[in-house]
Amino acid sequence: MCGIAGAVAHSGGYVDPADVHSMCQTIVHRGPDDEGIHTQGCVGLGMRRLSIIDLSTGRQPIHNEDKNIWVVFNGEIYNFPELRRDLETRGHQFYTHTDTEVIVHLYEELGADCVKKLRGMFAIALYDFRQEVLLLARDRLGKKPLYYAQHQGRLLFASEIKALLAVAPELAEVNPESLLQFFYFAYIPDPYSAFQKIAKLPPGHLAEYKNGEIHVRQYWDIPTYCNYDPGSEEECLEELQRRLEEAVRIRLISDVPLGALLSGGVDSSVVVGLMARVSSSPVKTFSIAFGKDDYNEAKHARAVAQRFATDHHELMVEPNIAETLEMLSHMMEEPFGDSSVIPTYYVSKLARQHVTVALSGDGGDELFAGYDRYVVNLRRSRCRIPPWMGRLYRKHVYPVLPQNVRGRKLAWNISLPLRERYLDSLSFLPAMHRERSLFTDDFVANAREWADPFRQFSEYYDRAPASDPLSRLLYLDSKTYLTADILTKVDRMSMATSLEVRCPLLDHEFIEWVASLPVKYKFQSGTRKYILKKLAERIGVPREVLYRRKQGFSLPLVHWMRHELKHGLLSILTEPRTLQRGYFKPEAIRALLDQHFRGYRDRAGVIWLLLVFELWHRNFLEARGASTHIFMPELVSANVAVHAENAS
Repeated sequence: MCGIAGAVAHSGGYVDPADVHSMCQTIVHRGPDDEGIHTQGCVGLGMRRLSIIDLSTGRQPIHNEDKNIWVVFNGEIYNFPELRRDLETRGHQFYTHTDTEVIVHLYEELGADCVKKLRGMFAIALYDFRQEVLLLARDRLGKKPLYYAQHQGRLLFASEIKALLAVAPELAEVNPESLLQFFYFAYIPDPYSAFQKIAKLPPGHLAEYKNGEIHVRQYWDIPTYCNYDPGSEEECLEELQRRLEEAVRIRLISDVPLGALLSGGVDSSVVVGLMARVSSSPVKTFSIAFGKDDYNEAKHARAVAQRFATDHHELMVEPNIAETLEMLSHMMEEPFGDSSVIPTYYVSKLARQHVTVALSGDGGDELFAGYDRYVVNLRRSRCRIPPWMGRLYRKHVYPVLPQNVRGRKLAWNISLPLRERYLDSLSFLPAMHRERSLFTDDFVANAREWADPFRQFSEYYDRAPASDPLSRLLYLDSKTYLTADILTKVDRMSMATSLEVRCPLLDHEFIEWVASLPVKYKFQSGTRKYILKKLAERIGVPREVLYRRKQGFSLPLVHWMRHELKHGLLSILTEPRTLQRGYFKPEAIRALLDQHFRGYRDRAGVIWLLLVFELWHRNFLEARGASTHIFMPELVSANVAVHAENAS
């Protein structure tokens, strides 16, 4: 596990080792143990290492026998022992015991398609001096990040955006269309980034850079849903246990201490239960607790820890939210609105005090239909509204209803066609749809020229390899929310503490099998995660953990925003500095805050989104001297005049 960075120049260019070093210095937190750099003419490869496997000889960059193929790699390849044995029988010679070295020899055999043989999580940068080509590749689900940009005759790549900006600060040109996507979804989906000229390599894709041109192609996708039935529930359970137990077992390979993040939910409890079955010593488990009972799953985590006799560690979190947000908004290179970054950061920080690697239960909701919104969507699908009536409500009725009228947004949602209902349910501030009144007229006018943020999501839904509505939703969420929210959050917060997190439920072979199962094994008689809960019962997870209201890894935002944060952090949203950016109508922001503080409506999620957006502006963009008035040049002139008047 590490962070990678580098550059490749074309047309006789040269890469300065000092540039690669500067890039690596921005991601020391991803790899505090070591730095490795190889530069050769037009190529510079760098990495920061968090030592997990082959502590003594596994330094990167790694090369082949002839030193004409070099690689830097972030991640873990769990099937590397088998790959190595096969490659050795073919005559390849190894000089380390690390999983990284199999990549160069596998590339010699298969070229770019070598990534199809890798089972694990990875972001790879490999340069072939024979073919003069750079290969970039990202794992199938996007557990590990990889950004790239073409700039001044070079291709720059790195695990984090800040590494690119270290050598090309002018790349900090904000992409307004990406900010529009953030308002909708609270994250920026692949392949976009917050910056105009910086892209994310999408999960399951590889890119080849040669002669100054980059070509991106997909090498993996989730296969067909619901095309295999094990025959009976018992047979399904047996195969599920065998497959998931194997996915857990291969993720226990480590030369450093290892444990598990235990939230007290179904997914992490199953992972811990299976770890306990295959581990020779007590599993180290880690969880956090909050003072508010409604948001506290610690008692459930303790019940699981007791049942499986783990070495359990628990931290009561009463975070200094202002200080934590200040720190995280410096670290997060893009606006990111999922408030569970905070508990994820704290549980990672706790775990890192004891272990270097931790397993988690991420991915269970997207595989086994665990989210409440699936139930809601299926229920609402029974309600059919004539299209003409829906259009009439959205165009003429909704805009004139007072914002505090209850059921206003529910009626908007039900008035939509089935696919659009689900997309609307995913969105926080759809600026071109039901939340237009919150945004300035200038912003909306500019946004009309941009692509509809729902377009990519609609395409995923329409091309899903599934015929039933639920499987289409699972596919859509796996391509968007899972990678751009859940896995981004886990990667950033764990790496902020130099902790490696492994996700057995997201083993690609396991995913392919689960996707193939009929819907009845995922959602049955109103029970979400039906077959996974049956497995949990079988291995001994307490029933009170399994059959209770889903909480998620969330914060007591409503309470904090009406008390601790009300007169401090939230005042940021009404400061002239914030309102003059030109995104939002000042009166609309004040009305939204008033609704929340008076208890008329719970607007905590939206307020949090606005807060982290403004803090990103201040602590990341402004700290780097980047322009924070993005979409309208005349707004910059107006603000210059305001500042000049204030100064006088």
